[in-house]
Amino acid sequence: MISQSEKIANKLVNAFLKNKIIAPLPKKFTKKLTEANKFRMLCESKVKKPVIGFKAGGTGIPVMKKLKEKEPFYASVYKDNFLKSGKGVKISRATFGIELEVCYLIKKSFFNSKSSVTMKNITKFISHMAPCIEIVGYRQRKKGITSFGDLSSDFGANVKFLIGQKKKYKKINIGNLKTNIFNKKTKQNINGNTSAVFINPLNSLRFVLNKIKKDKLTLNKNFYVFTGSTVGVVPIGKGLYTGKIDKLGSVKTIIR
Repeated sequence: MISQSEKIANKLVNAFLKNKIIAPLPKKFTKKLTEANKFRMLCESKVKKPVIGFKAGGTGIPVMKKLKEKEPFYASVYKDNFLKSGKGVKISRATFGIELEVCYLIKKSFFNSKSSVTMKNITKFISHMAPCIEIVGYRQRKKGITSFGDLSSDFGANVKFLIGQKKKYKKINIGNLKTNIFNKKTKQNINGNTSAVFINPLNSLRFVLNKIKKDKLTLNKNFYVFTGSTVGVVPIGKGLYTGKIDKLGSVKTIIR
């Protein structure tokens, strides 16, 4: 007989693949981050589509403290959900936010490394860096966030990623870059800073790389890591969004 977790995972995976909305997951899969991560990995194991990278979620330290979480979480990102800057994204009632992030392209040689990733050795794994926008939302009829488990259990709440022009990696003060996301139609204008991301985006990258190493995940190609929002979760509206990160460049999307 199929277990409850398998049955519900199948429903969520179907919703993820077919862009549908289902009833909220039982709280036992979402209340604790450890259980949510197990459920997410079960769901991800059922998706037979190419993975292009991984995202960090819950990287805002104030939010972490408020929800009494000790660390962020991560989730896989699929090629189908990865777009170039300027592309349009159709949202649903379950899409609740837009984020502006720093992303890194990581060399596949990372998977051959044996030791832990530290702030001293991390740069040898990085090929390029870029600004990106993440659209976040559920595949469920639910609102609000009571724990990181709510987000992690639902494929990390990632809907789409849009990437700006990549730049070859060079050392810059990544922990103190001004950022801004602007919606021309609604006049939303939100300022941020890369310091909002789990100390800084490089530290968030280190966290993700060590997690995927611990979980023994491997890819046979270079891959992206999206490090978390520099502007928080901005309520999403329709229209043209432009995100800018000092020294990295800009990224755009049209929300429909």
